[in-house]
Amino acid sequence: MGDIHISDFHKDTAKALNLLYNSFPRKLTLFVEDIAGPDSPDEFGLHSPRHMACLSALIWLADEGYIRYEDTIRQEAVDQVTLTHKGFTLLSGFISCRSRLANQATHINAQLDPILDNSDIDGDFAPAIDLVRAALKGGSSNAVDAIMQILLNR
Repeated sequence: MGDIHISDFHKDTAKALNLLYNSFPRKLTLFVEDIAGPDSPDEFGLHSPRHMACLSALIWLADEGYIRYEDTIRQEAVDQVTLTHKGFTLLSGFISCRSRLANQATHINAQLDPILDNSDIDGDFAPAIDLVRAALKGGSSNAVDAIMQILLNR
């Protein structure tokens, strides 16, 4: 079993990129709770480690050039966020649904085949965002991990 914080990172980044792709090119306010789920700060006003990890994942996406934002709203959200050219082309580009090279590295075919069979994706190539959506919809953290590893290594 992989490290849970890495699986959470992959799920958070996949959800964020999907939300931003759906609103592209409009800017939006992306709330951490919309991605990681509800969080109640403790008696000192500190958020949970899970909440902070999600916020850090959003900032990492910006640091690596996938998204841009104007500001943070406390530790609750990133404001006026949108995909960059790099993020948009990554998600809209076609990738192999059944890549031998990707399968050797991540065993993605075993993770995605059941999900692809129950999706609208037809053929050997699909926009990357469709694979992200299929993995998120399928609910398999292994599938989300596999597709995000491929995307973040491109």
